[in-house]
Amino acid sequence: MFRKVLVANRGEIAVRVVRALRELGIASVAAYSDADRGSLAVRLADEAAHVGPSPSSESYLRIDRIVDAAKRHGAEAIHPGYGFLSENAEFAEACEAAGIVFIGPPAKAIRKLGSKTAARQLAIAAGAPVVPGTERALSGWEEARAAAHSLGYPVLLKASAGGGGKGMRRVDGEAELQSALRDAASEAGRAFGNSEVYVEKLVDEPRHIEIQILGDHHGHLIHLGERECSTQRRHQKVIEECPSPLMASHPDLGADLRERMGQAAVKVARAAGYANAGTVEFLVDRDANFYFLEANTRLQVEHPVTELVTGLDLVEWQLKIAAGEPLTLRQEDIEWRGSAIECRIYAEDPDHDFLPAPGTISHLSEPSGPGIRLDSGIFEGWNVPLEYDPLLAKLAAWGPTRETAIRRLDRALSEYVLTGVRNNIAFFREVLADAEFLSGRLSTSFLERFFKRRKKTEVGPEAEAAAALVLMLEPISAGLQTGRASRWLDSGREGLLR
Repeated sequence: MFRKVLVANRGEIAVRVVRALRELGIASVAAYSDADRGSLAVRLADEAAHVGPSPSSESYLRIDRIVDAAKRHGAEAIHPGYGFLSENAEFAEACEAAGIVFIGPPAKAIRKLGSKTAARQLAIAAGAPVVPGTERALSGWEEARAAAHSLGYPVLLKASAGGGGKGMRRVDGEAELQSALRDAASEAGRAFGNSEVYVEKLVDEPRHIEIQILGDHHGHLIHLGERECSTQRRHQKVIEECPSPLMASHPDLGADLRERMGQAAVKVARAAGYANAGTVEFLVDRDANFYFLEANTRLQVEHPVTELVTGLDLVEWQLKIAAGEPLTLRQEDIEWRGSAIECRIYAEDPDHDFLPAPGTISHLSEPSGPGIRLDSGIFEGWNVPLEYDPLLAKLAAWGPTRETAIRRLDRALSEYVLTGVRNNIAFFREVLADAEFLSGRLSTSFLERFFKRRKKTEVGPEAEAAAALVLMLEPISAGLQTGRASRWLDSGREGLLR
């Protein structure tokens, strides 16, 4: 096993990895930017390595600085977390060239699965069902027009190199196609440095269900079951569950569907020469037909729900596999017990289009109790920076049934006190109380329907006055002196795209 590992990330995932290293007796080095000098990960790690200014392009995305930091501190391996360089094949190759172990899949596997069009081709060759669409990036308007006509509207334009909803456009008719193609390519180019776009048939109101895979460098590859990720906004996941309510509510169908999806995921991963932890994502239609969507060659944000239900530590297994240890688990060893549900706690304003909300956390009281897990990267007095995604923590609950897990999560949210920054805690309690959500009737359009029937929380005059005072004082308390209500409100969600 490694003696020292550098964690090339920030926030709650950096804390998660540092804690796993501590439990295994491995020394940790936390990489940090100027904005994260006083972060929780830096405070908890054995050592810390400064990697540059606050913008991620000058720090967490700088391969040379990350590798140099690992060398300076004598780290034998680098854990990339998720986001930033976690799915960057060049980074994995740079680690290998420097004699440092990249805790993730081989660079070749990242390349094969990193491009959505290349991954589609690989999935087809492996015999996995895919959504009908083009196997390669579109060469221009005429090819897009012909493909859309052949597939039949509505169709979906998608960035070949991206994810998270960026470079994605729904097209309901030919009149919209040309402008949608232009906008999708432009957004993809800005977000990923690659403007290639492909088209696929739109699956109406699908479920988004993903399969966790785990493999070693000795040819052993298994799946750990599914996660339901249909509760999403603008193609960004908001609430995740394990198992899927679809599987849980139809035991016979669920067991068969899980096995078929799991085997399809393993086939795709094996065809890519995959090792370490990863995720294969699928769309499931109303008739329980499933289609390969994409693969994520890294640990997922929502991995805690799988850990709660299977009892496995995915980060620990990532470290063991990267160190060359064989996977001692067999497929028949995996058991799924109970139900787990997770929500992502963000510094954002649900009543203003979920715009990021910067500021200093003035008071923090975190929930606990039976079945509760909190992966957090914050503390009282922490200043939430503008430069990064405003994810603060992940709150998860386990219970013997989905109903119990939901009740526990709601109870934990009621105990969660976080002031100084706007957040989405109250919003989650609304979702958890929604009849459609409670029944498990989920699809990727669930939140769209929820917002249409949602009643805004009534605000009394005292609360309105307090909110107005906060807006007046915010520029002063943040030291901005701009005369504007919020630098993040002015910049929209641009911070999330960095």
